[in-house]
Amino acid sequence: MRICHFDPFSGISGDMTVGALVDAGADRTALIAALESIATGATFEIEKTKRRGITASKFHVRATDTKKHRHLPHILDMIEKSTLSARAKANTRTVFERLAEAEASVHGVPIEKVHFHEVGAVDSICDIAGACAALDLLEIDQIHCSPINTGSGTVNTEHGVLPVPAPATARLLEGRPVYARGPAMELTTPTGAAIVTALGTRFGPLAPMTVWATGYGAGDKDFPENANVLRVVIGEASGASEATTVSVIEANIDDSTPEVLGYALERLIASGALDATLSPLLMKKSRPGHLLRVIGRPEDQESLAAIVFAETSTFGLRIYAAERRVAARRHVELDLGYGKVRVKVADSGAFSPEFEDCRALAASTGKALQQVFADATRAYSKQA
Repeated sequence: MRICHFDPFSGISGDMTVGALVDAGADRTALIAALESIATGATFEIEKTKRRGITASKFHVRATDTKKHRHLPHILDMIEKSTLSARAKANTRTVFERLAEAEASVHGVPIEKVHFHEVGAVDSICDIAGACAALDLLEIDQIHCSPINTGSGTVNTEHGVLPVPAPATARLLEGRPVYARGPAMELTTPTGAAIVTALGTRFGPLAPMTVWATGYGAGDKDFPENANVLRVVIGEASGASEATTVSVIEANIDDSTPEVLGYALERLIASGALDATLSPLLMKKSRPGHLLRVIGRPEDQESLAAIVFAETSTFGLRIYAAERRVAARRHVELDLGYGKVRVKVADSGAFSPEFEDCRALAASTGKALQQVFADATRAYSKQA
């Protein structure tokens, strides 16, 4: 599975996305030919430049069309008549529909009444279509993204001065990890936010992969404090799917009952925690208590912390990042004659029957759990 991981440490915009993907190896000749087929009358240029010493590609759209307002059906019709591939057309439609939903929600109008202001301009149409075409040229299967730097301060729009992130951008980024750092200006645009949230399937740290290429797309300005570029990392998925960087959430608790703490563990695991444990403690004033430790993916940190506050008596948490090493593994399904179980197998050859499969089979057949484990171990050893 080929992954494109976006690293928007200086924000993300449409032109930065196209520049980064070309820099990572997307065929610029094929890309420009696809964009010319949209019949906007624009011309295109991709130049090499530098931002704080980092070489990057800058994507330019040279447009003579000054028409600012286009409705969604008009834009989709332009895309449908182009020579973009079927997948690029579908992704472009997805991005524009998501953008239209955000604009409609912000302005309180039906989606068919939305007109796209700056987003309907030729450069933005070409940015979105260009990003989708470049992803298709690179044969990307999945899009991942690190936490997104939105910028801060205010931005001038056709609706006047608005806070950063702009309302449509904020709506698009709901449920995704964001932060603000660097110059007080807009770093993530509605176009960039729409691309990554409409097409992205995973938000968090870089997944385990074999890296094939990296690319840098330049923003318009060259900031003195940081490189104003969007980085993309292209690679093949490898090994385990768990994050290699995790958030650890801890609390010392001396006034919750065992029933409450047990329920809290169940809720945390059901809500996506990678692990949740309780350890006995002797706390201040010689009170017996427990250390609750939760390990989760960074993108789940806030939701897991909220569960700890809701389901326990603690008033405070410790949260820190940690590195997690996970061996690559695969699953083998075995038929034991009286039911099926999966066996987890590491690259090293170590293996272990899946507990939940064995427990379910023991419950349904009346066999002892130890017997099911032994049968699964013996069956895998015979075929290994």
